Amino acid sequence: MCNLYRMTRAADEVARLFGVEAPAPANAGGEVYPGYPGWVVAQGRMTSMAWGFPLVLKGAKGQPLKPKPVNNARTDKLASPFWRHAFEHGRCLIPVEAFAEAAGEKGAKTRTWFSVHDQPVFAVAGLWRNSAEFGPCYTMVMTEACIEIGDLHDRMPVILTPAESRRWVETTDREEALAFCRSWPHGLAVAHTQEPWTASRAS
Repeated sequence: MCNLYRMTRAADEVARLFGVEAPAPANAGGEVYPGYPGWVVAQGRMTSMAWGFPLVLKGAKGQPLKPKPVNNARTDKLASPFWRHAFEHGRCLIPVEAFAEAAGEKGAKTRTWFSVHDQPVFAVAGLWRNSAEFGPCYTMVMTEACIEIGDLHDRMPVILTPAESRRWVETTDREEALAFCRSWPHGLAVAHTQEPWTASRAS
C-alpha cells in the first residue's frame, strides 16, 4: 500500500498539465501523508482534499474515537459498501511526482521512490467524496505491484496514461473502469535513498 507520495510542483503548473483551471491557494502538496491535504483533479477542476476516507472508530466503552484516514482502496474491494458509491460516482485523478515504499530492516527502514519515466507528473487513479469528518477527501486505488517494486510490497497505485485518465473519470461503465486497475506495464524509475522512512512529516 502507499502511505507517502510527493508533489512539489506549483499548483498552476500541475493544473495546466491536467488541462484544468488553476486552483485557489491551499496548503497542499510537498510530501503527502495519510490525513494530510493533497491535490485532486475531480469534476473538471483541481482542489485540495484530505488524503483518506474517514473510518469511524469507537473505543472499548463505545466512546467515539478520532476517525482513521483510509488512504488506499484495493481493486478487489471496490464493490464493498465502503467504496462502492465513490467508485461508481466519484472517480478522480491524483497528480503524483513519485510514491515511496519502505525498504530495509524494521527500525532502520529507508525510502525507495518510484516514478514514471519521462513524466514529471503522472496520474494515479483515485476516488473522492465529501465527508462530515474531513470535508472533501480522496483515496488511491491499489492493484498488484509491477516487477520494479519487487519484494518491497505486493501492491502499488493504479497509474493511468493520459487516455486512460480521461476514460477513468468519464466512463459510466463499471467494467471499463475496472479494466484500468492493473499493474503499470511500462516500467518505473527507481530511486533508492538513505532517507529514514520515519523522517519528520511536512507541516
